[in-house]
Amino acid sequence: MAEHNHHFDPAEMEEWYDFTSSSKRKLIIGMLAGLATLLIGAFLLSKGWGIGLNHVHEHAEHAAHGHEAHHGLPAWAKRVVGNLWMNAEFFTGISVIGMFFVAIQYLSWAGWSSIIKRIPEAFPAFIPFSGAIMIVLYLVFGHEIFHWRHEGIMDPESEHYDAIIAGKSWYLNNAFFLIRTVLYLASWYVLWMYLRNLSKQEDAIGGTEWWYKMKYLSRIFILVFAVTSSTSAWDWAMSIDTHWFSTMFGWYHFASWHVTGLAVTTLTVISLKEKGYLPAVNENHLHDLGKFMFAFSIFWTYVWFAQFLLIYYANLPEETIYYKERFSGYGGIYKAPFFINLFMGFLVPFLWFMTRDAKRNFVFLKVGSFAIIIAHYFDFYQMMMPGLVGANGGFGLIEWGTTLFFASAFIYVISAQLTKASLVAKNHPMLEEAVHHDI
Repeated sequence: MAEHNHHFDPAEMEEWYDFTSSSKRKLIIGMLAGLATLLIGAFLLSKGWGIGLNHVHEHAEHAAHGHEAHHGLPAWAKRVVGNLWMNAEFFTGISVIGMFFVAIQYLSWAGWSSIIKRIPEAFPAFIPFSGAIMIVLYLVFGHEIFHWRHEGIMDPESEHYDAIIAGKSWYLNNAFFLIRTVLYLASWYVLWMYLRNLSKQEDAIGGTEWWYKMKYLSRIFILVFAVTSSTSAWDWAMSIDTHWFSTMFGWYHFASWHVTGLAVTTLTVISLKEKGYLPAVNENHLHDLGKFMFAFSIFWTYVWFAQFLLIYYANLPEETIYYKERFSGYGGIYKAPFFINLFMGFLVPFLWFMTRDAKRNFVFLKVGSFAIIIAHYFDFYQMMMPGLVGANGGFGLIEWGTTLFFASAFIYVISAQLTKASLVAKNHPMLEEAVHHDI
């Protein structure tokens, strides 16, 4: 860093990411392998050879009398749809958190992060892909994903009529749900496109006016996201368990998205560093990312525990059913994901990132980041799967394949987006502060 001590030249900071054909090929193979694994898993499960199918036989009679009675899809197909929905929702969250991170940096006048801001700034490029998958899934399989879409459920004349769900029909109805979903995805993506464009103009022209424009745009995004982060959680995740609701669910769902986005940002920064990029990013910047992961893992746990405790001590049947299903329901198949999530989402990052040195070490940061991502993958799994597939859940080729497909697609899209601007925002007015960042 010595060359920057006496004279700082923004032009020296410019560097471009090379998304090699070898990397592209590997990621395309990853996507195809994920798709193939998903299809093989679905085929095996349809023949009765897949992991988790024993639960289908065990609970077949239960399913015939429950709300699966008037579903069209067989159990294996429901599991495929459920996994596609869960992963699309999970990766949409990681994508929009990139924009959230950048917006928070502008609103808090943060200087240290200006050197890494191009990484999370690239994440929302994936929103059209995961968002399109969600919209298609809803249009084709909405009645399979959401109990409130079942035929006759809101019709007083029908044998399937449910008065509790019918009481929510003003909010939970097909047209309004679709409008909300499109609005969430469009508002996040359009605001990001404006910010990305301003960011590129700042690189090309220089001056502080772009910073002030991005700060103003960040203010608008945070106001929009303050509402939509909760309402999207209610729509996409909480309404799967239509009878149940929690006033803290929006915060809990957002906290899970947020800490996962921070872990993905950290892994991307380290990955770029290991390839020789971002030479000015030092252990102090990594320390700050480690602090963020440590702090927001604790925040997620706080929200998780607050929600759990309120339901536990009130002990109302209509609320406790949510945790009962996950602890002991369906033969206990969701108990392991529930506790993996809690252990790896709180205990591991809490103990792992406690020391100063751990937050400044590549290996520690990578292990901790992966632990957080796995934990919150399981968080979304246990959040959604009991309501999506019930007794027909499991963890096998379908789950591995879907996750591999989405992860490879996400890395491909983000890598392609990283090539479209310098990895360092060379004309950011606080870049010199970031270069000399020391804590």
